[in-house]
Amino acid sequence: MKQNKLGTSDLFVSEIGLGCMSLSDDHLHNEKIIHEAIDRGVNFFDTADLYQLGFNEETVGKAIKGKRHDVILASKGGNEWGEGIDGWRWNPTKNYLKEALKNSLLRLDIDYLDLYQLHGGTIDDPIDETIEAFEELVQEGTIRYYGISSIRPNVIKEYAEKSNIVSVMMQYSLLDRRPEEWFSLLDKHGLSMIARGPVSKGLLTNDFERKITEKGFLDYSEAELRATLEKLNTLADANTMSSQQLSLRYILDQPQVSTAVTGASTSSQLIENIQSSNVSPLSIELTKKLEALFKAPVYENHRN
Repeated sequence: MKQNKLGTSDLFVSEIGLGCMSLSDDHLHNEKIIHEAIDRGVNFFDTADLYQLGFNEETVGKAIKGKRHDVILASKGGNEWGEGIDGWRWNPTKNYLKEALKNSLLRLDIDYLDLYQLHGGTIDDPIDETIEAFEELVQEGTIRYYGISSIRPNVIKEYAEKSNIVSVMMQYSLLDRRPEEWFSLLDKHGLSMIARGPVSKGLLTNDFERKITEKGFLDYSEAELRATLEKLNTLADANTMSSQQLSLRYILDQPQVSTAVTGASTSSQLIENIQSSNVSPLSIELTKKLEALFKAPVYENHRN
């Protein structure tokens, strides 16, 4: 599988990654999925301490035992949970992030993370303190690089200008093209995008009829969504690929995107995701048809 450099780091990540949030509560099943992903060329795995309140990191750790050098492992922190906390609460302080990273490493049963990401963030956070925490973790050798997972323009701009992040994880798909507005900013600072939700919860697949609800999706009404996805399906058929492959290839063709993190709870889902990597880059004509079919809105909130 093609690998891309992640920002200014020396990490080369598979263009299709595995979003571990989709894993089950069965260690053996999860191990099978992760091992098959590795065997098929996936080397980027993304988890978070909040997923299944720690279990997700534990199951990933068990699965990569003996395969640590075959994977680039990313996790996230900043959401505090545990005894005495109802659900979880946001805590981007230096002391908490350093403690959270230590606990993540224990659950994963590893000595370091390749990429540690701030799992959210607001412009009112103590951003200098948060950056200091990440920089100290790099110096201590417990993380190799750091990034943020955020869709807030003002937060992204702040970290791009003040820190040494190498990546920004954002929701990005044909149905959510808002990140495209910020491609020039990523280029300016040498940052890579990690695209999450690239098939929009299954809407951008041939199984879209079963996924549509009366809520629609973002600024697409139910009727508008249905009409748009039917046209996507027709366009994919005409180009002898699935809607999922066409949708993923559009994302992967963007030079700012180093990897598209896809979920997979079954082997068949995993294989279909990976097959998108075998699809040739889209023609300029086909790309323009997709851009004409799907809206290109911008983020309206959290702007300076």
